[in-house]
Amino acid sequence: MRSSIPSVTPATPHHTELDVAADLLTLLRDTATEPRPDIQLEALTLAVAADLPVLLWGEPGIGKTAALNQLAAALDLPLTTVIASVHEPSDFAGLPVVGDDPAVQGVPMAPPDWAVRLVRAGRGLLFLDELSTAPPAVQAALLRVVLERRIGALRLPAGVRIVAAANPRSSAADGWELSAPLANRFVHLQWTYQHETVVRGLGGTWPRAALPRLAPQRLPEAVAYARRAVCGLLTGRPALVHQMPNNEARRGGPWPSPRSWQMALCLTAFATAAGSSREVLSMLVRGTVGDGPGLELLASLDRMDLPDPETLLAAPATAELPERGDLRQVVLDAVVAAVRERPDRARWDAAWTLLVRALETGAPDLVVVPATTLAALRQPDWDVPAAIERLTGVVSLSRRADRVAAAAGSGR
Repeated sequence: MRSSIPSVTPATPHHTELDVAADLLTLLRDTATEPRPDIQLEALTLAVAADLPVLLWGEPGIGKTAALNQLAAALDLPLTTVIASVHEPSDFAGLPVVGDDPAVQGVPMAPPDWAVRLVRAGRGLLFLDELSTAPPAVQAALLRVVLERRIGALRLPAGVRIVAAANPRSSAADGWELSAPLANRFVHLQWTYQHETVVRGLGGTWPRAALPRLAPQRLPEAVAYARRAVCGLLTGRPALVHQMPNNEARRGGPWPSPRSWQMALCLTAFATAAGSSREVLSMLVRGTVGDGPGLELLASLDRMDLPDPETLLAAPATAELPERGDLRQVVLDAVVAAVRERPDRARWDAAWTLLVRALETGAPDLVVVPATTLAALRQPDWDVPAAIERLTGVVSLSRRADRVAAAAGSGR
């Protein structure tokens, strides 16, 4: 008889259905990042680099929390998330702990465990989520956390950055308007989704957050530039120094105060040193002092960047004029004003040469008003320069158009 030898089946690892599901989830979470321009991320990282508290406003599900997780990972900062709406005021102000002799030692305020972990780490990203659902008492307790960086008896180290997120009251669960004192301590950034970013991210590649590269040689210049811009604006517009809105909803957003102007100055210096775009700077300054004052500051910065009229009059044939029409108009008007203030034949001729250059390099209608004003400054003994011939057609055409428009308006 032949003895039967049982066959041996090789051992295979035993996988449960949950193990397979876990493998699938791992693959789904395996995403990459790439350097890609994103003005929202750049504005956020600039404010984080400047050590200013940031508040991201956006509808639910738009990616605020995901952006903070990605930011913490990119900057190699441990992330501590605190849901403000589920905490009591004492969780931020500290709980009183009675010691051996409170009459002598006092009663210290014990901080929560997450604050102790941040202090021990010495660095990190404190994420205050759902801020607009925190009741007024909790918002009041957060004032000291955001401004003084104190939680109970602890002070957060310099390596900790603070970022918060909130939904508009219309879409927040049992939402509250942000109190004016708390709102004025934040840089407010409107967080929206970008179609291409979402599609590419769902495909596995998200934009990479990175701290701005500040040019060391530009730091003193950036500070002087920011101070000159903010101080110049507020000198001419003193009413902008402090304007707390009357409307409760608007008080929960950015508005001008000495504190928020200091933040705007700081961010202007950081954006200048980093060579950031005007779009990024616009988001930041409007997020600190509000849309109106922020746009006035941007206009002030534009005027600071304009060339000196005397420099243009010294070399009109090779002068570089701004590309933007509104700035070019300001420059041409300034040149004519400079000639009016100190008129002489050479300066008058140089201004005509400059107007011809403006005609050749930009919209013809921008030279009409300066040319008309400059022509009125001619003295009897000044010969008409040849350059005027090139501008005559533009000015006369503009005047005819004005007469036609006036006639059409009177006939209605």
